[in-house]
Amino acid sequence: KKMIMRIAWGLILSMRPKQWTKNLIIYFALFFTVGDAWSLELINGLLPLLGRSTTAFLIFCVLGGGIYLINDSRDITEDRNHPEKRNRPIPLGLVSVRIAWTAAVGLLTVGLGLSFVLEPLFGFVSATYVVLMIAYTVLLKHLIILDVFSISGGFIIRAVAGAIAIDVPISPWLYACTGLGALLIALSKRRTELSLAGGNAQNQRKILAAYSVRVLDQYIAVTAMSALVAYVVYSFTAPNLPDNHAMMLTIPFVVFGMFRYIYLVQIQERGENPEDVLLTDVPLLISIVLWLTVSLMVLSLFRT
Repeated sequence: KKMIMRIAWGLILSMRPKQWTKNLIIYFALFFTVGDAWSLELINGLLPLLGRSTTAFLIFCVLGGGIYLINDSRDITEDRNHPEKRNRPIPLGLVSVRIAWTAAVGLLTVGLGLSFVLEPLFGFVSATYVVLMIAYTVLLKHLIILDVFSISGGFIIRAVAGAIAIDVPISPWLYACTGLGALLIALSKRRTELSLAGGNAQNQRKILAAYSVRVLDQYIAVTAMSALVAYVVYSFTAPNLPDNHAMMLTIPFVVFGMFRYIYLVQIQERGENPEDVLLTDVPLLISIVLWLTVSLMVLSLFRT
């Protein structure tokens, strides 16, 4: 019985619950829909939309968990050379590769099945996400630039899935901001991995041998500027925003959050685990909360 409990706990840890925070982007569509107008009809219709968004969120958590199990099973040798990843259940031997693969297949089967039940188009988007992430695990993460593009694509798919789940459109500029923001995080992750690994970089992740800190800093600078420009254009031009351009009030929080994250990556070298940074850095958390608060006020009070 203790062995079964140990394996079950090991599987849960291998599904990386902390990284499920990435799936919160699915709620973006609901957030901007709720801000559309405050009315009795909207409030009455909120619970079904919240239920569908939450179902979509949970489905992506299940799918992501299955993909992480596959990833850890394939990367077991490299993970054993990493100072932190070596303590994961699969590299440690607490969960066998066979059990991990069996659980992964089960999770992906259940997750995809539920996604098609929720909405057929949502199911196809979910399947696209799974195919992209498996391609990343098997091939794309070994190809320079395409590795970080794949990560960014996964975030865009999440945003699209969230909109499809509740059947609402989202400004293409918001998708652009999502993709560029995710690309910034992915590049920052690579930079920190490379900086911390030193001469052992290739043993921990083969693709790191193709990068340099200087080149990654240049990529980060270009991506950060592009993301900021995209958000500014979005705040002024998106058709679902107030005509008085009040959304521009949120720009300072985006700028601060971006600058803060780059500081944490390049000065404190904390970019290897973005989910930890987002959950533990107080100034960054405050900027996110303020952005959410001001955005909701703008969307609910100033929309015509």
